[in-house]
Parts: sequence; C-alpha cells; structure tokens
Amino acid sequence: MTRSENEIRHGQYLASGDAIEIWGWGTPAGRKRAERRADLIREAAGLAPNMRALEIGCGTGNFTEKFLESGASILAVDISSDLLAIANDMKTRRGFSDENVKFLNQRFEECNVNEPFDAVIGSSVLHHLNCDEAFRKIRDLLKPSGKMVFAEPNMLNPQVFLERHFRTFYPYVSKDETAFVRFPLAKQLERAGFTNIRIMPFDWLHPSTPEHLIPFVDKLGAILEKTPGLREFAGSLLIVAEKPSA
Repeated sequence: MTRSENEIRHGQYLASGDAIEIWGWGTPAGRKRAERRADLIREAAGLAPNMRALEIGCGTGNFTEKFLESGASILAVDISSDLLAIANDMKTRRGFSDENVKFLNQRFEECNVNEPFDAVIGSSVLHHLNCDEAFRKIRDLLKPSGKMVFAEPNMLNPQVFLERHFRTFYPYVSKDETAFVRFPLAKQLERAGFTNIRIMPFDWLHPSTPEHLIPFVDKLGAILEKTPGLREFAGSLLIVAEKPSA
C-alpha cells in the first residue's frame, strides 16, 4: 500500500503551509529537528560529490535541499504533482540544475530508472509503503555495498503510538500510516537481503518546545538517546542498511 492522491493531502504531504503547522517543521524546534534529521541521513548514507542518490517521497523538497549540500546528485521521487511543483520552484530559486537534482512524478513502486544508486534515502516515507515490496525494490536499485537510510516514526514513542492506534482523535494521520519497532524491522530488512543493519532511536525534541528551552531539551535528549531502555521511546528511528557487496 502507498499514498493515494487523497491521502497525500494528510500530514506532511499537504501542499500548503498546513503541512508545516501539522508536523512542526516551521517552528524553531521543528527547524532544528529537520536540520539534525537531514544531517543524520546525509552522514549515514555517506553522501558526497560524485555520488548519486535516490530520494523517496521528497514532497516539496524540504529535505532534498539539505541533502544537496553534500554535493551528491539526487533523483527525487514523489506521487504528488502539486508538491513537486513547489519543489521545482525551490530548485529554480536556489539555482540547482538537472545535474544537481531531478524530480520525478511517480509512485516509487512504479518508478523506472536504469542505473543503480549509491544510496536510497528519505524522511518519513517508509511508513506509508508496503515495506516488503519497497525493500525489495530499494535493494534492486542500489549498487553493491550501497546504503538505504531513512528516518521514520518510532511506534514505541507514546505520541506516535496514540496517533496510530486512536486515529479518530488525530485526523492528520492518514489511514495508511504505520510506524516501526526497531528489532522486528531489523529482522524484516535481514529477510529482504540487507546486511550491516543499524537502527538507532533518536529525537526527543518536540516541535512545540519553546525556543528558550531547546538547548535544555537537546542536552536531555542526548542523555536519553544513550540510556538503555529509555532510548527505545524516542520519537524517531534512523534506519541504515547495506546491499551486500556480492
């Protein structure tokens, strides 16, 4: 299952300012979360000049722009033509060329590209997909030793758990959305043929955190992310896995 044209109107897939308000990317804490998330994905994927990456579910290009800072070239895929219109506007305003980034308006499961990638990346998109199908396609699209790296919601986080199990009270959560628990997910990735699997709980900074409290919450979050047991309840999971070299 993946996002339908109606479902992309929910959550971060809204093609308007409502998306920023719902997911909090526009608040001071939200912007800091986005920067850290992009940094973690970029670093774990090893993005660098002369590398080619596929970004799934790029939306308006909010994270695409951050990934491009690595110097890698990116093919960014999304189902929504409305969101990609905004992404292409970002591309024009920032002076990026087709050598830097190309946007493709297709379902990921149906996108047809001819060359393997050094990395397949994304933020908050896998939880909308049929993961067994998506993992097989990602593996096929990667070069040997290529990496898939995603940041996704953690089902063990209390807010994420409530949103997924009591959707009536959270209308911004679309009906297809799920979340992940890291140990079962690691087994699923192993079955899909990936190796060197690492899944790290992170992100304790809520987007509604007042700006003056961000440094304190950041320091507390850094401690919690290193504390066995408690770290399992972080808001997000950083998912890293490799295609075998042979």
